[in-house]
Amino acid sequence: MFTGIIEEVGSVTRIEQRGEERRITITAANTPKELKSGDSVAVSGVCLTAIDIKPGTFCADLAPETWALTSFSRMREGAVVNLELPMKANGRFGGHIVQGHVDGVGKLIALERIAESENWWLHIEVPREIERYTVHKGSISIEGISLTIAKLEGKKCTVAIIPHTVEMTNLKSLQPGDPINLEADLIAKYVEKMMGSEAVESSLTIEELVRQGF
Repeated sequence: MFTGIIEEVGSVTRIEQRGEERRITITAANTPKELKSGDSVAVSGVCLTAIDIKPGTFCADLAPETWALTSFSRMREGAVVNLELPMKANGRFGGHIVQGHVDGVGKLIALERIAESENWWLHIEVPREIERYTVHKGSISIEGISLTIAKLEGKKCTVAIIPHTVEMTNLKSLQPGDPINLEADLIAKYVEKMMGSEAVESSLTIEELVRQGF
């Protein structure tokens, strides 16, 4: 489990096709020091398994589905990626609950400076499967970054970005139109499922009562 607080940015230095899978090599100053083979690591919001760990680098294998259904589809050698290690049991929740399971891929509309401010607006287009989980002031994971929704206009979602986040993540390397990984708030998904289950159970109970003549 992660919290969406990016610890470091790394660089994809190699993408190797291995049958149906791809193996990526990521270079980073600190993250490899904390990893051992088989550990989980979030790479731009995708939970991957670290292998072939060496000083300054680690690798991860990507299944075809991971490549096709995440922002990794735009990945090229030299791409900048956000890195986060799993939260420790005695750690702090700096962001929100992030699993590293991408729910959908959005599209970057723009990253623009707010007038007379050092902060930025990040505008993204959210797919339908994510839109229903977005609420004003709610949490969303964008490229693995825990962010708070500031504005909602249909499928357009806007979040405020502070300078530190721009400097310490891959956001400044992205271009309008780029696909971006999105993970909806886990709590919202559980609430939706529970509400749906209650509705089904209530409906069945009523039908059963009708059949029994009540």
